[in-house]
Amino acid sequence: MDEPLQDLEDRIGKRRNFDAPPLHLWHPELSGDIAIHIDAQGNWHHEGTRIERDSLVKLFASILRREADGHYYLVTPAEKWRISVALHPLIVTDIENREEGGQAVLRITLNTGRRLAVDAEHPLFLEPAAGHVAAVQLEHGLTALWSRPAWYRLVEMAEDVAGVPSVRSCGSVFPLAPRQP
Repeated sequence: MDEPLQDLEDRIGKRRNFDAPPLHLWHPELSGDIAIHIDAQGNWHHEGTRIERDSLVKLFASILRREADGHYYLVTPAEKWRISVALHPLIVTDIENREEGGQAVLRITLNTGRRLAVDAEHPLFLEPAAGHVAAVQLEHGLTALWSRPAWYRLVEMAEDVAGVPSVRSCGSVFPLAPRQP
C-alpha cells in the first residue's frame, strides 16, 4: 500500500468516538443552566420548542450524564450545562429476545438508535412513577424508560418465576411486577 494512503487509514482509524465520548474524563466547571428540557416521553425541547432533528438529539444524548447531585448535564471537555429531565432522559423503543451462547439475551434499542443488552451492567428495574413500567440503567447515571409498544413486547416475553412475571437476560432474572409485601 502506498504511504499516503496508509497515513490516511491510520488517521481515520484514530477518529474521535462520537457514539461514546469519554464523559468520565471531562470535569469542567458548571457553565450554567440551558433551556433544554426532556419531557416524560423522551422528547427534547429547547426554549419550549421540540427539537426535531434526530442528529441533534443523538449528539446531545451522547454528551449527557447524571451526576451525584441528581441533575443532568450536557458535558464537553470545556463546558458543563445543566438541563431538566421530567422522568428519564431516554426511551427504549424496541426489544428483541435472542439466544446467544446458549442463554437468553434481551437486546434493546434506544430512541437514539443505540443498541445494547439487558445485563448486570444494564439492569432492568421497575419505575413506580410510570406505573411500574420497566426502565433500564445505562452508563453515566442515565436511564431509559420502556415505550408502550416495547413494554407490551417485553410483557409478552415474561415467564413465571416464583409466582412473579419475569424475563431472563444474560444469566439474570428481572421481575416485571413489584414484589408484594
